[in-house]
Amino acid sequence: MADRTRWGILGLGNIAKQFARGLTAVSDGDLVACGSRTQENADSFGDEFEVPTRHSSYEALANDDEVDAIYIATPHSLHKENCILCLEAGKAVLCEKPFTINRDEADEVVSVARREKVFLMEAMWTRFVPIMHRVRSWLSDGAIGDINMVTADFGFGGKPNPDSRLWKPVLG
Repeated sequence: MADRTRWGILGLGNIAKQFARGLTAVSDGDLVACGSRTQENADSFGDEFEVPTRHSSYEALANDDEVDAIYIATPHSLHKENCILCLEAGKAVLCEKPFTINRDEADEVVSVARREKVFLMEAMWTRFVPIMHRVRSWLSDGAIGDINMVTADFGFGGKPNPDSRLWKPVLG
């Protein structure tokens, strides 16, 4: 890749919008393309974020020679196939969490990335929060003693909506 990373976004829902806004804060990346299942969605997203190239299919985005890396923002149930599509097209991939639905799918995606020798990462932003560097240092130095147990929770409020991906088990 060059000095600047040319990004594409695959799947254009709410999390894609957050990524597009976040990308404006980096000095070495540009949002150059987006891909949706319809041209209408691609154009609407492209208009909102001034994206020069708008694709009406995920395949077209994956095969765009002007894109170096692709952020995958589709529902969880599609992450495996979307990652593989992009990796096999030679694109670096940053996949929204969860990475895949299960370990077998994750192993398959990682295997493709290794075979293709292409960068692959789950978009786990909390790993890069500055305090995490300090916590890792404390752990390696033994500053907080032996860790016997860790409890972690994640949740958010939401109203039941049978049409939302959050309420459809088939979408992960």
